[in-house]
Amino acid sequence: MKVRLPEHREFVIEMDENDPKYDECWQELQKIMKEYAKTGGSVYSPTFIEDNEAKVKALQEKYGFNYKIEMRK
Repeated sequence: MKVRLPEHREFVIEMDENDPKYDECWQELQKIMKEYAKTGGSVYSPTFIEDNEAKVKALQEKYGFNYKIEMRK
């Protein structure tokens, strides 16, 4: 079976998995994605980054991770 995923940009979150706040942060990131899906969006939506970057930046301030945006094919 072959599956073609559309070209898209995605957040790449860099956080130490041994950080005590890692699981809590991951749950918050998952919540952002679930809330976005409720409005009909997905991580493959062309505006996913623009629609959610402010939320990710707020979590970055709270949890201290680094992130970058990469193009995926």
